[in-house]
Amino acid sequence: MDILAGVNREWLTALTWLAAALAAAGVLAWRRRRPDLAAAAAVAVFMAANVGAGIYVLNHLADGRWGGDAQAKLAPPELSGTPVVGQFLQPLDGAMAGMAGGVNDFIDFRAALPVALDFFAAAGWALALLVPLLLTAAVVQAGRARRRTAEAAAWQDEVQNLRAELDAVKRHVGYRDIL
Repeated sequence: MDILAGVNREWLTALTWLAAALAAAGVLAWRRRRPDLAAAAAVAVFMAANVGAGIYVLNHLADGRWGGDAQAKLAPPELSGTPVVGQFLQPLDGAMAGMAGGVNDFIDFRAALPVALDFFAAAGWALALLVPLLLTAAVVQAGRARRRTAEAAAWQDEVQNLRAELDAVKRHVGYRDIL
């Protein structure tokens, strides 16, 4: 079952953008304070959707949605119906039908290849954009980790200072065995 059977090139392009927007919205809903992750997820989904669309186009070459119907298809003449010698030309009919089918397949491939390459090029640009986005997300995450580590160290120092004060109060009051 082909769920994209009625989808033309423009809608397939729109679906890749829609998938990216939904991914960004989902990540923003999940992690509100991480727009860098939402952008990276959107670009990654856009890249994957474009690769999938390109593969879909190449798997459906004979489909007229990619422009293969714009050029007339070859139809070999039927030589077996020729009077007197028709029965001797039947093997030639099969060979010509195979040749015409190969040419028609090439016409479909030639029409679908630019469409698929457009999707693959969009995926390539998304990959080129994804690398700096992931590096930015890594830098942001490292900064947050460094800040959390500094906060934890500050809290640990504060706890040690409070313990020292508590020990001083214990000595002042005279309780040595209080935990």
